[in-house]
Amino acid sequence: MTKANALTDVPGVKVGHKTLIEGSSVRTGVTAILPHGGNLFQEKVIGAAHVINGFGKTTGLVQLEELGVIESPIMLTNTFSVPAVTEGVLQHLFSRNEDIGVETGTVNTIVGECNDGYLNDIRGLRVRADDAIDAIESAGTDVAEGSVGAGTGMSCFGYKGGIGTSSRVVGDYTVGVLVLSNFGQKEDLLGGDESKGEEPDGSIMMIVGTDAPLNERQLKRVARRTTFGLARTGSYAAYGSGDIAIAFSTAHSIPHHCEQPLQRFEFVREASITPLFEATVEATEEAIWNSLAMAGDMIGRNGHERKALDLERLIRRWG
Repeated sequence: MTKANALTDVPGVKVGHKTLIEGSSVRTGVTAILPHGGNLFQEKVIGAAHVINGFGKTTGLVQLEELGVIESPIMLTNTFSVPAVTEGVLQHLFSRNEDIGVETGTVNTIVGECNDGYLNDIRGLRVRADDAIDAIESAGTDVAEGSVGAGTGMSCFGYKGGIGTSSRVVGDYTVGVLVLSNFGQKEDLLGGDESKGEEPDGSIMMIVGTDAPLNERQLKRVARRTTFGLARTGSYAAYGSGDIAIAFSTAHSIPHHCEQPLQRFEFVREASITPLFEATVEATEEAIWNSLAMAGDMIGRNGHERKALDLERLIRRWG
């Protein structure tokens, strides 16, 4: 059994939140995932991403796809706050690396998003750079779920959604998943018990971490398996959904100036990777359920309301 059933069960991984709830219309925030607690620009980790449906505004995935390394915290927020969060991450990295953009190259920041505009005044641009810094600096191993951080104003299956996490042990390794759930309608979840709503299609960000020694190609295969966990909950990646997975391994750190870094490591044999796929699917599905189970009722912008999921009703429906 994993210790906390969270992404932070992967040794070294930390998660932090900054939650913004103000007045009747501010329901938003920032979540930071740190693959390790050191200097990520100087000691990068191997990573990959998979886009299930690309109706999203995530930054940093082009270089991640090209080079296969992650060199910044992985940040989550609302759609219109991606620029502010990017600025905050840059300020954080600049404060620790005076050479960025001067004596060395630039830095690739990874920021993912979902649209919390039903409950949050998303046009108000209330998330600022300092909020991203606060989320990074608050990161630890205890992970709050539900309506916290980036999940504060999110909806899932017509109920209150948000942050959820889960993990699995596979032999000597751990696989952890953290999701930002903001997709689906009640009909999708309850199998016809509810009429189809008018809400937008919504999105989900899924972050997978592991201490298994996987290369960037293997991590991309792992990231693809989040699709199956997502589908198990009732999602079909609708036209307007942004469904994106990012996966990383903490097994190896790559110094900033390392030449041909991925050629000097040993990785999991291909024939041994299937249990990691299974763990990813299971942890993704459970993380989504946890994002619903841990979120309470919330009233936000223009009096819009999202109720917490009635877990007993769900159990009665699906047994």
